[in-house]
Amino acid sequence: MGKLTGSEILLESLHRQNVEVIFGLPGGAVLPLYDALYSAGVRHLLVRHEQAAAFAADGYARATGKPGVLLVTSGPGATNVMTGLTSALMDSIPVVALTGQVPASMIGKDGFQEADTIGISLPCTKQNFAAKSAAEIPSIIQRAFRAAVSGRPGPVLVDLPKSVLMEKSEACYPPSSGSGRPERIREWRDDEIERAADMILESRSAVLYVGGGVVHSEGWDALAALAELTQIPVTTTLMGLGAFPSRDPLSLGMLGMHGSYATNTAICKCDLLIAVGARFDDRVTGRVNGFASEARKIQIDVDPSEVNKNVRVDLALVGDAREALEALLDELRRRAAQGQSPAPPCRREWLRLIEAWRAEHPLTYDKYAHTVKPQFVIETLSRYADEDAIVSVDVGQHQMWAAQFFDFYTPRTWLSSSGLGAMGYGFPAAMGAQLAFPDRQVIAIVGDGGFQMTLNDLATVAQYHVPVKIAVINNRALGMVRQWQEIFFEKRYCDIDLNFAPDFAKLAESYGLRGMRVEHRTDVVDAVRDFLGDREPCLVDFWVDPAENVYPIVPPGASLAEMVVEPPPVLVEEESLDDLWAV
Repeated sequence: MGKLTGSEILLESLHRQNVEVIFGLPGGAVLPLYDALYSAGVRHLLVRHEQAAAFAADGYARATGKPGVLLVTSGPGATNVMTGLTSALMDSIPVVALTGQVPASMIGKDGFQEADTIGISLPCTKQNFAAKSAAEIPSIIQRAFRAAVSGRPGPVLVDLPKSVLMEKSEACYPPSSGSGRPERIREWRDDEIERAADMILESRSAVLYVGGGVVHSEGWDALAALAELTQIPVTTTLMGLGAFPSRDPLSLGMLGMHGSYATNTAICKCDLLIAVGARFDDRVTGRVNGFASEARKIQIDVDPSEVNKNVRVDLALVGDAREALEALLDELRRRAAQGQSPAPPCRREWLRLIEAWRAEHPLTYDKYAHTVKPQFVIETLSRYADEDAIVSVDVGQHQMWAAQFFDFYTPRTWLSSSGLGAMGYGFPAAMGAQLAFPDRQVIAIVGDGGFQMTLNDLATVAQYHVPVKIAVINNRALGMVRQWQEIFFEKRYCDIDLNFAPDFAKLAESYGLRGMRVEHRTDVVDAVRDFLGDREPCLVDFWVDPAENVYPIVPPGASLAEMVVEPPPVLVEEESLDDLWAV
């Protein structure tokens, strides 16, 4: 084959990792790579800001389970992706970031667009690599992709000096690592699985508390089988949405700061809490000493550093969530064959009690208001969306309403910057998911605040005809900040006004996309049907009630038992939402 440039070797290495698309933005340090890309046959999506490249790669990874790849130049190109990499790190998302760097001879001399990318990215990534020669690129790329998906997944960065990309070398590619399951550690013993089974059989009021680890490990089938076998209800974190069907009778929906009354009460009253791929985040637990204080606790997690980090547990099973769930299932089925019922009659009473709590304080809102209620918009989107639609959200009130009121039937259909809570995530992440699944429905539900952080990538959607559906939940404010200022800061509203914003529908039209605005509740259903009725990119700007708040809410420093439940609305004789949906 002869000698190849570092750029050519890199592209061949990516091909051997089955990379389908790269999200990027060119610049001086990576021009040799873009020159090789010109005729390499690798799909590249030109974003309008490097942060969007990171979010798009993240969305691609969440939707597929495979690493998303981004490519940016040195200096500001690299620094602009750090927010996206930090979000991926917090949520355990496999992303491989390729960053340009000044020529090796110029490193440390403050050359044009130089930055210490390795140093800056250390706390933002799971691992990073600095390529020192073209010959070592194949092994670095293989190690980077393996690191991104193995153990606890996460983002990995490869820094590429311009001189290395131009250098010629013989290429020696390591054997392919194949497409099998990623490497996962297993530290639990068989006797610990037996002890976990004992604890389940002894419990009367257990709850399965499920996080993103179940999705990452593809453990959703084992989870469903365990819940069905034991008749233990399932609550999910924000990251765990989609791991268990929303409409399943055993589904409790989301728990935590904006979890339902029934779900949070069940956590407070359960006698056994089984945490699977969840890290006891503060948004879930509230005040730690009031979290599931009556329960024994089992924690299943691939990362041993998460065990007892926030909440002390009685039994830890360190390893892959799917493998642990399958082992637990096998043990419980063995016990069942010996006459020990995994679902004792007391569980039926526990489920009836939870239903009573649900009836006492259901997730609801004023369904007879004359204004457009954001919850109604979300419910209507859920009603008419495809069952396998992928929903990407930004951060704020609309994110919580989507988590509460959108029904999920399959895993990898919910994309959310959950741990970091990075505004601007929803729209570019939806682009990434749409590139992964061009024939599926992808809906970006965004707030007017977060959308304005990355809306310049409407140009990307238009250029490549990416058929993303964009639903703007527009309350003309930084809604969650406004809500906190209203409830916890005596209505001292400071710098939350977003009335000085573009007309989003006209902005979409200026890019050659279809745009609509909805200001009346009676227009919501028709707009949603029209919006979802084809496979063309489209934006709908829903002008929702600016005073609406997210409830329930657990105040800062409070326990789940101290959640604030919205007072029931005063009902009047008027057209119901069921009548609108029936039209």
